Amino acid sequence: MNIKLVFIMLFLFLLQIIFTNCKDDDMPEQADIVIINGKILTMDSTNMFVEALAIKDNKILSVGTTNEIKEFIGNSTQIINLNGKFAMPGFIESHAHLIGLGESLIYADLKKAKSWDDVINIISDLNKNFKPGEWIVGRGWHQEKFNPVPTPNVNGYPIHNSLSKVTPNNPVILYHASGHAIFANAKAMEIAGIDKNTKNPEGGTIVKDENGNPIGVFEENAEKLITKFYEDYLNKRSQEQIRSDYIKKIQLAFDECIKNGITSFHDAGEPFEIIDLLKQLNDSSKISVRLYVMINDSKNNLKEKLKDYKFINTKDNFLTVRAIKLYIDGALGSRGAWLIEPYNDLKSHYGSNVTPINDLEEICDLAIKNDFQICIHAIGDRGNYEVLNLYEKIFNKYPDKKDLRWRIEHAQHLQEKDIKRFSQLGIIAAMQGIHCTSDAPFVIERLGEKRAEEGAYVWRKLIDNGTIICNGTDAPVENMNPIKNFYASVTRKISDDNYFFPEQKMTRLEALKSYTINGAIASFQENLLGSLSKGKFADIVVLSNDLLNCPEDEILSTKVLYTIINGKILYRAN
Repeated sequence: MNIKLVFIMLFLFLLQIIFTNCKDDDMPEQADIVIINGKILTMDSTNMFVEALAIKDNKILSVGTTNEIKEFIGNSTQIINLNGKFAMPGFIESHAHLIGLGESLIYADLKKAKSWDDVINIISDLNKNFKPGEWIVGRGWHQEKFNPVPTPNVNGYPIHNSLSKVTPNNPVILYHASGHAIFANAKAMEIAGIDKNTKNPEGGTIVKDENGNPIGVFEENAEKLITKFYEDYLNKRSQEQIRSDYIKKIQLAFDECIKNGITSFHDAGEPFEIIDLLKQLNDSSKISVRLYVMINDSKNNLKEKLKDYKFINTKDNFLTVRAIKLYIDGALGSRGAWLIEPYNDLKSHYGSNVTPINDLEEICDLAIKNDFQICIHAIGDRGNYEVLNLYEKIFNKYPDKKDLRWRIEHAQHLQEKDIKRFSQLGIIAAMQGIHCTSDAPFVIERLGEKRAEEGAYVWRKLIDNGTIICNGTDAPVENMNPIKNFYASVTRKISDDNYFFPEQKMTRLEALKSYTINGAIASFQENLLGSLSKGKFADIVVLSNDLLNCPEDEILSTKVLYTIINGKILYRAN
């Protein structure tokens, strides 16, 4: 072969390489999944609505029209044709309890109990499956939802006798729907050594009858008088069994989230031992819903361990720990919310300050030094007032600390003068739309008409004053159902013809922001989550109805069709 021919062949070979490379550069990437022909709300203010999007690996590759996105289809691309259905960023549950949610799917469900007799019947039937000495646990009862009112009762609470009669050999704990009170039977009180001489602990109340006898109800910190014995019972299991039971509860909670379109979950308080387990699961790629976990542990443990427990955006952002959960008061239903004026239906009572303010301040000081976010549960107007004062004091003490995004969890009942302070101080209100309509039947009874109208669940006032609200269900206090929560947020509807101060409702877009991008902002993750923008994680929910435009009476019939997390389809409706 002559040299000239060799050069010609080499030249043609080089041209082919150059041409091939130029052609590859001009061709779009092949997507793993494309979603086409939809009504897609991106929550990206620069491009709010699109028809289609493409996913590559675990992130949004591109958004646009169906024709534009079809260019990313390759031989192995999975195509989801929405045929006009509605898609949006996955719901961010901004306040719930992971282990509690899992437990609620195992324990006796008392949410649907319409009377105390219903509770007795449920526990009586359950008792048949338990050996003597085994603890029976339930959750979800609420005395304000019993019809008829239990007789006899103390402050609306039933007395334990009928429960104790059907469970003579088994200790029973029934958690109030709010989680801020428990009901115990005679056997549980006997084990705990509770009698008429037992005094109230600090920040808690043993509810007693006119003769001083405990009726079975333990509010706020008094719960621990009973629950510590249940915990001792549980701790008799082997370490492997304890670990296995926790993992079961966590997996049940994940499954419940995924089928409801929840892609991120702000876990409102876990001790260090649970965070250790979550870290192990995350390292083994066994967390399927993004977790933003708040630490809830003793002051001494926080002082000792906090500096070693900041985990930010680990393993594809499936576990973040950078917040601390604290409590200043209790719940309104159990009259534990801390009020400025006494309860309208119990004139001698102002609620409970469950954690001394000096202790809260000490932990806040520790948090800001270690760059941790603080999230304090505050429901009553006095509770919220004191937390705002505390935050302002800490911020003034550390003026160089910026973009703190400290939160008040619930922020349910506010003084008029405190509403503007949220935005002035940069405080995020982590509120739950469903609490408004669920609690509405007893809010006016507890607060009176004037206080309820001026300061109860005042979303409109907060938003109009520039406050960021992130939304959630507080599961297992309420069911893990973002559709019902969205409906409550945009209607405040209690019954067919009854609304709870509807002038305070959110617009539909505001409510969806509170469930997506605002949740991302509240967890410092807006550059990764909360909107369907190029480069963000592909966390998407597809719904059967257009939540922005469907008739109001069709919202509650909305179904989750797909849940996509990290670019993978984890749920598909049958």
